[in-house]
Amino acid sequence: MAVGIEAMNLYGGSMFVDVRSIFEGRGLDLDRFDNLMMVRKAMVLPCEDPVTNAVNAAKPILDRLSEEEKNSIELLITATESGIDFGKSLSTYVHEYLGLSRHCRLFEVKQACYGGTAAFQMAANFVASQASPGAKALVIATDVSRTTERMSYAEPSQGEGAVAMLVSDRPQLFELDFGANGLYSYEVFDTCRPRPDVELGDPDLSLLSYLECLENTYRNYTEKVEGADFLETFDYLAFHTPFAGMVKGAHRKMMRQLYKMGGREIEADFQKRVAPSLKYCEEVGNVYAATVYFALSGLIDHAPIDEEMRIGIFSYGSGCSSEFFSGVVSPEAKKALSRMRIKEQLDARYSLSFEEYDKLIDMNKEWTFGIQDKAVDLSGCQTMYDHAMAGKRRLILKQIKDFHREYVWS
Repeated sequence: MAVGIEAMNLYGGSMFVDVRSIFEGRGLDLDRFDNLMMVRKAMVLPCEDPVTNAVNAAKPILDRLSEEEKNSIELLITATESGIDFGKSLSTYVHEYLGLSRHCRLFEVKQACYGGTAAFQMAANFVASQASPGAKALVIATDVSRTTERMSYAEPSQGEGAVAMLVSDRPQLFELDFGANGLYSYEVFDTCRPRPDVELGDPDLSLLSYLECLENTYRNYTEKVEGADFLETFDYLAFHTPFAGMVKGAHRKMMRQLYKMGGREIEADFQKRVAPSLKYCEEVGNVYAATVYFALSGLIDHAPIDEEMRIGIFSYGSGCSSEFFSGVVSPEAKKALSRMRIKEQLDARYSLSFEEYDKLIDMNKEWTFGIQDKAVDLSGCQTMYDHAMAGKRRLILKQIKDFHREYVWS
């Protein structure tokens, strides 16, 4: 049976800052700017968190469903490394504010940036099992990077946002090549979040691990899929994108290793098969568990798709867990995704000056894990809020009262 993504939408933050302004404002080496291949970094207000990001990504999808279709969602999985409770999943808040049926299994998964794919594959298997014929699953990968240290080269690349995917047996957007999965995982301490206010990482180790996983997940894929060829089988490629320059380097390594290609041939292949997938990633940054699906969405919206085409997808999560899998998109996918008006939404975000951006970092740092009682005060960012949120019926955080989060619609 056909299984995959019926509908998908992104939420790329309510505002952005120009990445070059971060380099200039922090005094970072501009010689490294072009290698990053980033344009904008997404930011959120103190009234936004992983829950609001998730709901604001998913609501446009659910608004298009009939009540019967909405009630057929029997599985909700949130994927995040930005959890708000050691025991309670943020999926409970998401379930509440999306108005989903109470006859629904809901929970959360965590495995760094691989979490979104772990959730998607789990949802696809639920649908394929036909344990509940006709049932749908809602997968939402949502993350924030509020603890980014100033003056580091990681700062310009780390974004905020979420991706929501409705998974069903009507895969208008992306039909999964079910069972075509290359897997590769092992213990490596390349990044971690050991405390709510700390993100640590070894960028060189993480790059090496990413490249090792790409090579070995693809090799495992070829062991399972007879005749698979990196160049010929996949019309397009979408990779997990910590920053676009990393994807370009990974693609170059594979083409050199597999086909001994020279620079011009590699660049031509990159522009044709990979570059379209980077459009939204360049505008938002690394949204961890959601990022590979930002890449998939960017590809569908920007690549010429005039017939059924196969996409190879590489998902990586530090620590590490990784997977290479594939699926098919058609012209109907472009039509379906265009209804979400993703580019229009990204272009409508509030543009931060560097000074506003720097101030917002300090305001957001007040909202760390474990707050018992605190009301949101927007007096220091009222202009930003009025542009990005006021009257737009987006979910925002109102306050935390005795650890419980209370949300309202803007």
